[in-house]
Amino acid sequence: MRWLALYARSRQVPASVASVVICAVAVWALARDGGGGSGDPRLPVLVLATGVMAASIGFGGQDLALDRTAAIRWVPRRAAHVLLAGTVVAAVLLAVQAMGSERATVEFVVRDSAGLTGLAALGAALAGGQYAWTLPFAWLSLAFFAPPATSTATRVASWLLLPPGTPAGAWTALFLLVTGIAAYALAGPRR
Repeated sequence: MRWLALYARSRQVPASVASVVICAVAVWALARDGGGGSGDPRLPVLVLATGVMAASIGFGGQDLALDRTAAIRWVPRRAAHVLLAGTVVAAVLLAVQAMGSERATVEFVVRDSAGLTGLAALGAALAGGQYAWTLPFAWLSLAFFAPPATSTATRVASWLLLPPGTPAGAWTALFLLVTGIAAYALAGPRR
């Protein structure tokens, strides 16, 4: 069990979890009085994206050379780390949402958390742990400014804001999660 505590500290998990909670509570408190009503998906997406960006700082270790030469299997640990980060971000949003008015369904939160976490893992594999947040931020920006979702391409571009149960949103999120986990688990964070 000592290795788990060492791993959590080396990946800055306590700081990440604190950042996720602070981001969720702050965004929710700032938007408590206004902001679009219960059907507007922008606030939950913003909370999920900031949470994933905060959690992604742990996708790179203190010493990448040590990670690559360690005598333990990193693939399952990296995959579990990504899945746990996405689960924590979704759980924090659902917990904060339970204290006030519900703005997003569980299906919506799980889908968007999974896709954004996959994007962050892919960002870590492509650009390194310190820049893992860039892909979720870029796609969030794209989704907020994309034209209305009328074609398949615009539905894929704005999958974050699509209603739950939309096939384009679900498949895009699943593709991003699987691709991100595979790339990060197999290759690790880029140097």
